[in-house]
This record gives sequence, structure tokens and C-alpha cells, in this order.
Amino acid sequence: MTVIIFQKSKQGEYKGFYCKGHAGYSESGSDIVCASISMLVINTINALETLCHTSMNVEDDEDDGIIRCEFKSQLDERESILVETLEFGLKNVEKEYGKKYCKVKFEEV
Repeated sequence: MTVIIFQKSKQGEYKGFYCKGHAGYSESGSDIVCASISMLVINTINALETLCHTSMNVEDDEDDGIIRCEFKSQLDERESILVETLEFGLKNVEKEYGKKYCKVKFEEV
């Protein structure tokens, strides 16, 4: 299962997110759930970096299925919309394929 954890402040502002684990929906290389999650997450990070020039720390470990993104400052409206869109997409993957393969969580930081 892939777990995606969105980190938010008490005021509801995004502080970062991280993903861990492999979905396990199918064998490696043909797992459409894992591919969907990866595409959504990587596209969001790339858009934040390229389009918004967001200041963030990004770490990944493909073998362990870990991607961690930590924002260095408060997000502006455009950046927040991109992360909200990521959250929306991942919740749809969770709804479509089940929490056995993809689980979206929240953590107050």
C-alpha cells in the first residue's frame, strides 16, 4: 500500500507531504495504481518547481517508494491550488482502487 501524508499547520496551510510504500495492485512495471500516484506526485512537484519557483526540499528513494516534499515557506494561492489538486487526485485514486492500495492521511505540524 502507498500511504500519502499531507502535513498541514493548525490553520490548514500545507507544510509538505510525503508518500511511502508501493501500491501492490499489480507486479512492478505494470502497477497502474503506483503509476497514477507517482505521476500525480511528480507532476505536482515539477509544476511547483518550474511554474511557481517554490522553495522546497525534495527527497526520494525509489526502491522504498518514498517521496518527501517539505515547503520552506508559506505557499501562495497558486502553489496551494496545485497541492490541493494533488490531494484531490490522490483521493480519487484511493476512492477508485481502495484503501488497500492507496491511503491519503493528514498530519498536523
